Amino acid sequence: MSRLRVNAFGISIDGHGAGPDQDLANPMGVGGMALHQWVLGTKTFQKMAADFAGSLIGDVVGREGVDDDFAARGFENIGAWIMGRNMFGPVRGLWSDDSWKGWWGEPALPRPRLRAYAPCSCAPHDGGRNDLHFVTDGIHAALERAKEAAQGKDVRLGGGVATIRQYLTAGLINEIHLAISPVLLGRGEHRLAGIDTATLGYKSTEHASTDHATHVVLTK
Repeated sequence: MSRLRVNAFGISIDGHGAGPDQDLANPMGVGGMALHQWVLGTKTFQKMAADFAGSLIGDVVGREGVDDDFAARGFENIGAWIMGRNMFGPVRGLWSDDSWKGWWGEPALPRPRLRAYAPCSCAPHDGGRNDLHFVTDGIHAALERAKEAAQGKDVRLGGGVATIRQYLTAGLINEIHLAISPVLLGRGEHRLAGIDTATLGYKSTEHASTDHATHVVLTK
Protein backbone atom coordinates (compact mmCIF):
# COMPACT_ATOMS: atom_id res chain seq x y z
CA MET A 1 0.00 0.00 0.00
CA SER A 2 1.31 3.42 -0.94
CA ARG A 3 2.37 5.57 2.02
CA LEU A 4 2.96 9.31 2.24
CA ARG A 5 6.43 10.05 3.63
CA VAL A 6 8.52 13.06 4.57
CA ASN A 7 12.24 12.29 4.43
CA ALA A 8 15.38 14.23 5.28
CA PHE A 9 13.49 17.37 6.23
CA GLY A 10 15.90 19.73 7.95
CA ILE A 11 14.83 21.91 10.85
CA SER A 12 16.73 24.19 13.20
CA ILE A 13 16.97 23.61 16.94
CA ASP A 14 14.44 26.43 17.36
CA GLY A 15 12.01 24.59 15.11
CA HIS A 16 12.21 26.40 11.78
CA GLY A 17 12.09 24.41 8.54
CA ALA A 18 13.00 27.37 6.30
CA GLY A 19 14.50 30.78 6.73
CA PRO A 20 12.70 34.08 6.10
CA ASP A 21 12.60 36.16 2.91
CA GLN A 22 12.78 33.50 0.22
CA ASP A 23 13.92 34.89 -3.13
CA LEU A 24 16.09 33.94 -6.10
CA ALA A 25 19.26 34.37 -4.08
CA ASN A 26 17.85 32.47 -1.09
CA PRO A 27 15.58 29.65 -2.32
CA MET A 28 15.30 28.25 1.21
CA GLY A 29 15.07 31.62 2.88
CA VAL A 30 17.89 33.57 4.50
CA GLY A 31 20.06 31.08 6.39
CA GLY A 32 17.96 28.14 5.25
CA MET A 33 20.83 26.26 3.61
CA ALA A 34 22.38 25.74 7.05
CA LEU A 35 19.61 23.22 7.74
CA HIS A 36 20.88 20.91 5.02
CA GLN A 37 24.62 20.89 5.60
CA TRP A 38 24.30 17.46 7.18
CA VAL A 39 23.34 15.87 3.86
CA LEU A 40 25.57 17.74 1.42
CA GLY A 41 28.70 15.76 2.23
CA THR A 42 27.06 12.33 2.23
CA LYS A 43 27.79 9.67 -0.35
CA THR A 44 24.14 9.68 -1.43
CA PHE A 45 24.05 13.41 -2.11
CA GLN A 46 27.44 13.47 -3.82
CA LYS A 47 26.33 10.69 -6.16
CA MET A 48 23.14 12.58 -6.99
CA ALA A 49 25.11 15.75 -7.68
CA ALA A 50 27.53 13.82 -9.87
CA ASP A 51 24.71 12.19 -11.80
CA PHE A 52 23.09 15.58 -12.35
CA ALA A 53 26.34 17.15 -13.49
CA GLY A 54 27.28 14.13 -15.57
CA SER A 55 30.61 13.67 -13.79
CA LEU A 56 32.17 13.39 -10.35
CA ILE A 57 32.64 16.67 -8.50
CA GLY A 58 36.40 16.68 -8.01
CA ASP A 59 37.58 13.78 -5.90
CA VAL A 60 34.68 13.97 -3.44
CA VAL A 61 32.90 10.64 -2.99
CA GLY A 62 31.05 11.51 0.20
CA ARG A 63 30.95 10.14 3.71
CA GLU A 64 29.09 7.05 4.83
CA GLY A 65 27.43 6.36 8.15
CA VAL A 66 24.21 7.40 9.87
CA ASP A 67 23.66 10.62 7.91
CA ASP A 68 24.17 8.82 4.61
CA ASP A 69 21.90 5.97 5.69
CA PHE A 70 19.04 8.39 6.36
CA ALA A 71 19.68 10.25 3.12
CA ALA A 72 19.60 7.01 1.11
CA ARG A 73 16.43 5.77 2.82
CA GLY A 74 14.61 8.80 1.52
CA PHE A 75 14.78 7.46 -2.04
CA GLU A 76 13.83 3.85 -1.35
CA ASN A 77 10.51 2.68 -2.82
CA ILE A 78 9.52 6.19 -3.99
CA GLY A 79 7.19 6.29 -6.97
CA ALA A 80 6.17 9.96 -6.97
CA TRP A 81 6.72 13.25 -5.18
CA ILE A 82 4.48 16.04 -3.99
CA MET A 83 5.91 19.50 -3.56
CA GLY A 84 4.32 22.82 -2.76
CA ARG A 85 4.35 25.69 -5.14
CA ASN A 86 7.24 27.50 -3.47
CA MET A 87 9.40 24.40 -3.94
CA PHE A 88 8.97 24.91 -7.68
CA GLY A 89 9.71 28.61 -7.77
CA PRO A 90 9.71 31.99 -6.00
CA VAL A 91 6.75 33.46 -7.91
CA ARG A 92 3.87 34.73 -5.76
CA GLY A 93 0.37 35.38 -7.04
CA LEU A 94 -0.41 34.57 -10.66
CA TRP A 95 2.45 33.58 -12.94
CA SER A 96 2.69 36.24 -15.62
CA ASP A 97 4.47 33.97 -18.12
CA ASP A 98 6.08 30.55 -18.55
CA SER A 99 9.71 31.65 -18.38
CA TRP A 100 10.43 30.07 -14.97
CA LYS A 101 11.78 26.52 -15.38
CA GLY A 102 12.27 25.54 -11.76
CA TRP A 103 15.13 26.00 -9.31
CA TRP A 104 16.95 23.11 -11.00
CA GLY A 105 16.84 24.54 -14.53
CA GLU A 106 15.96 23.17 -17.94
CA PRO A 107 17.81 19.81 -17.74
CA ALA A 108 15.77 18.63 -14.77
CA LEU A 109 12.28 20.01 -15.21
CA PRO A 110 10.04 20.99 -18.12
CA ARG A 111 8.43 24.40 -18.35
CA PRO A 112 5.20 24.83 -16.41
CA ARG A 113 2.17 24.82 -18.67
CA LEU A 114 -0.41 25.69 -16.03
CA ARG A 115 -0.56 28.63 -13.69
CA ALA A 116 -1.24 27.01 -10.35
CA TYR A 117 -1.29 27.83 -6.68
CA ALA A 118 0.05 24.40 -5.58
CA PRO A 119 0.63 21.80 -4.53
CA CYS A 120 1.96 19.99 -7.57
CA SER A 121 2.63 16.29 -7.86
CA CYS A 122 5.72 15.09 -9.64
CA ALA A 123 6.26 11.58 -10.97
CA PRO A 124 9.33 9.91 -12.48
CA HIS A 125 9.42 9.94 -16.26
CA ASP A 126 11.50 8.21 -18.92
CA GLY A 127 14.96 9.59 -19.55
CA GLY A 128 15.45 10.75 -15.97
CA ARG A 129 13.17 13.75 -16.44
CA ASN A 130 10.02 14.55 -14.50
CA ASP A 131 6.41 15.04 -15.43
CA LEU A 132 4.88 17.84 -13.40
CA HIS A 133 1.17 17.91 -12.72
CA PHE A 134 0.00 21.23 -11.31
CA VAL A 135 -2.94 20.71 -8.99
CA THR A 136 -5.16 23.56 -7.83
CA ASP A 137 -7.98 21.74 -6.06
CA GLY A 138 -6.34 20.91 -2.74
CA ILE A 139 -3.98 18.56 -0.96
CA HIS A 140 -6.25 15.52 -1.18
CA ALA A 141 -6.47 15.82 -4.96
CA ALA A 142 -2.70 16.16 -5.22
CA LEU A 143 -2.19 13.08 -3.04
CA GLU A 144 -4.65 11.02 -5.05
CA ARG A 145 -2.90 11.97 -8.29
CA ALA A 146 0.53 11.25 -6.84
CA LYS A 147 -0.55 7.81 -5.58
CA GLU A 148 -1.87 6.96 -9.02
CA ALA A 149 1.48 7.94 -10.52
CA ALA A 150 3.40 6.00 -7.86
CA GLN A 151 1.72 2.72 -8.90
CA GLY A 152 1.85 1.13 -5.47
CA LYS A 153 5.14 2.67 -4.33
CA ASP A 154 5.35 5.39 -1.68
CA VAL A 155 4.84 9.09 -2.28
CA ARG A 156 7.46 11.47 -0.91
CA LEU A 157 6.26 14.84 0.32
CA GLY A 158 9.16 17.16 -0.40
CA GLY A 159 7.88 20.36 1.16
CA GLY A 160 7.96 23.18 1.74
CA VAL A 161 7.01 23.84 5.31
CA ALA A 162 3.50 25.17 4.63
CA THR A 163 2.61 22.19 2.45
CA ILE A 164 3.89 19.67 4.98
CA ARG A 165 1.94 21.42 7.73
CA GLN A 166 -1.27 21.08 5.71
CA TYR A 167 -0.78 17.34 5.18
CA LEU A 168 0.32 16.82 8.78
CA THR A 169 -2.65 18.69 10.23
CA ALA A 170 -4.92 16.53 8.09
CA GLY A 171 -3.22 13.40 9.48
CA LEU A 172 -2.30 12.18 6.00
CA ILE A 173 1.43 11.64 6.53
CA ASN A 174 2.46 8.11 7.51
CA GLU A 175 6.11 8.77 8.35
CA ILE A 176 8.20 11.86 8.99
CA HIS A 177 11.99 11.97 9.19
CA LEU A 178 13.28 15.20 10.71
CA ALA A 179 16.97 16.08 10.61
CA ILE A 180 17.54 18.61 13.39
CA SER A 181 20.59 20.70 12.57
CA PRO A 182 22.59 22.43 15.35
CA VAL A 183 21.77 25.94 14.12
CA LEU A 184 19.47 28.76 15.20
CA LEU A 185 17.50 30.66 12.56
CA GLY A 186 15.61 32.94 14.93
CA ARG A 187 12.77 33.42 12.47
CA GLY A 188 11.34 31.83 9.37
CA GLU A 189 8.73 29.11 8.82
CA HIS A 190 8.10 27.02 11.93
CA ARG A 191 7.69 23.34 11.29
CA LEU A 192 5.50 21.99 14.12
CA ALA A 193 4.19 25.00 16.04
CA GLY A 194 0.51 24.72 16.87
CA ILE A 195 0.17 21.14 15.62
CA ASP A 196 -0.79 18.50 18.22
CA THR A 197 1.14 15.60 16.74
CA ALA A 198 0.44 13.32 19.72
CA THR A 199 -3.32 13.69 19.39
CA LEU A 200 -2.99 13.10 15.65
CA GLY A 201 -1.47 9.71 16.49
CA TYR A 202 2.23 10.27 15.79
CA LYS A 203 4.92 8.62 17.88
CA SER A 204 8.70 8.86 17.90
CA THR A 205 9.87 5.47 16.65
CA GLU A 206 13.55 6.10 15.89
CA HIS A 207 16.30 8.57 16.71
CA ALA A 208 20.02 8.82 16.14
CA SER A 209 22.61 11.57 16.47
CA THR A 210 25.76 12.48 14.57
CA ASP A 211 28.11 15.45 14.59
CA HIS A 212 25.95 17.00 11.85
CA ALA A 213 22.33 16.36 12.88
CA THR A 214 19.94 14.59 15.19
CA HIS A 215 17.60 12.32 13.23
CA VAL A 216 14.10 11.68 14.54
CA VAL A 217 11.45 9.52 12.84
CA LEU A 218 7.77 9.98 13.65
CA THR A 219 5.27 7.38 12.46
CA LYS A 220 1.50 7.03 12.53
